[in-house]
Amino acid sequence: MRFYRSLETIKAMTFDLDDTLYDNWPIIREVERKATQWLQQHHPISQQWDKAQWQAFKFQLAETNPMLKHDVTEWRYQQIKQGLGHLGYDDPKATEAAKTLVNHVLKWRSDFDVPHETHQFLTTLSKKMPLVAITNGNVDVDKIGLGRYFSLVLKAGPDGRAKPYADMFDKAADFLALPRQQILHVGDHVVTDVAGAKRNGFSACWFNDKGLEPRDVRRMKLLPDVEISRIEQLLELTR
Repeated sequence: MRFYRSLETIKAMTFDLDDTLYDNWPIIREVERKATQWLQQHHPISQQWDKAQWQAFKFQLAETNPMLKHDVTEWRYQQIKQGLGHLGYDDPKATEAAKTLVNHVLKWRSDFDVPHETHQFLTTLSKKMPLVAITNGNVDVDKIGLGRYFSLVLKAGPDGRAKPYADMFDKAADFLALPRQQILHVGDHVVTDVAGAKRNGFSACWFNDKGLEPRDVRRMKLLPDVEISRIEQLLELTR
């Protein structure tokens, strides 16, 4: 554990989920593999575009409608629906394909086991203070067994703009009804989590399990208050 500033007494914590409480990249890679396979098998017209073209179209949609970046589920839905429309499907057929695939994706996306150590840690911590989840993703916390630890779960899209924007930080602060510096936000991302927390008045904990040095992280513009390499180290702040 490394401190960059003096912390006030921490009375609540908010948590990023993906890549903080579990390793998310292998999960997403598998979801993308299954989604591509399903789309090509059930809608062969999709093969007229390769992976790069589908990705380029996705970002083209976000340029036209920037709010899509704040809701990953809606963004994927529009990518599939409008992409198939460009390739020749009529609206009802494209809509049905997009809805079906997104439902599959949401199921696959929450089909994994969270490490036992994470459950142990959250069981202990949740008995000491209120916990809130703040995620830019679309994982179902109940299906992965984490819902029981959080007093509130906030997701970008349904609950406002994605981190580092203020929307979900504001909702968490209102819910917890504590001075913001007494709320510690924990996350792996130096922009969405560290900078997001600091810019919105929260204390910030950088989960750095890769052994990175702040000076080597190009996107780090604001230092956290504290840095940890193992999530269990947070329990030291509750003694």
